[in-house]
Amino acid sequence: MSNETVLIVDDDKEIVRLLRGYLEQAGFAVRVAYDGTTALDVLRRERPALLLLDLMLPEMDGWEITRRVRQESAIAATPIIMLTARIEDTDKILGLELGADDYVTKPFNPREVQARVRACLRRQQRGETAPPATLQVGALRLDPTRYEVTLDGAALDLTRTEYNLLHLFMQNPGYVFTRSELIENALGYSYEGMDRTLDSHVKNLRRKIGDSPKEPAYIHTVYGIGYRMEAPL
Repeated sequence: MSNETVLIVDDDKEIVRLLRGYLEQAGFAVRVAYDGTTALDVLRRERPALLLLDLMLPEMDGWEITRRVRQESAIAATPIIMLTARIEDTDKILGLELGADDYVTKPFNPREVQARVRACLRRQQRGETAPPATLQVGALRLDPTRYEVTLDGAALDLTRTEYNLLHLFMQNPGYVFTRSELIENALGYSYEGMDRTLDSHVKNLRRKIGDSPKEPAYIHTVYGIGYRMEAPL
């Protein structure tokens, strides 16, 4: 973990100084950008392991940066943790739908940011070392050696968190996962309010695999417990 590089993008130099100090203390290499144009340049040139991204930036906001990252194949798989002072659920859900893996609401505990960075990178490493067997459930096909998911032969554009969730479901069809199990195994950590974040990721994943919210074909809600995956009838 000590050689992993984190790119912090925030125009507040005091926040950058605080985060940089804590992340370097934890053994991470840190790069810094104060605007979106510089951030994209660093991402393309240096390929950092993770992007810690403020939403409210001048000229190009965090949502637009996320869109551009996810559209460029060379950097599209970069995990993104959003930093935001906006607490509305719609803002958070929009960030997740655009491809963010997680978000941190300001003011934050820098040690919690450390934990989330570690968790994102741990999930990434798990994905890179996943067993090579191709998984098939109904018309869904997941190839972990190519980090590729298709539905009826058409490629799906999933965030890393969505991919991790789907991979876990497809490895265990019929198994009822509790929310705690999904949070620990697919998201990598737990904190108060994490259930709502998990539900947002599942909602986004369902939309991308064509599941009806009321009558899903693949990912079924087990009320009071969690979720399970089944092949469509």
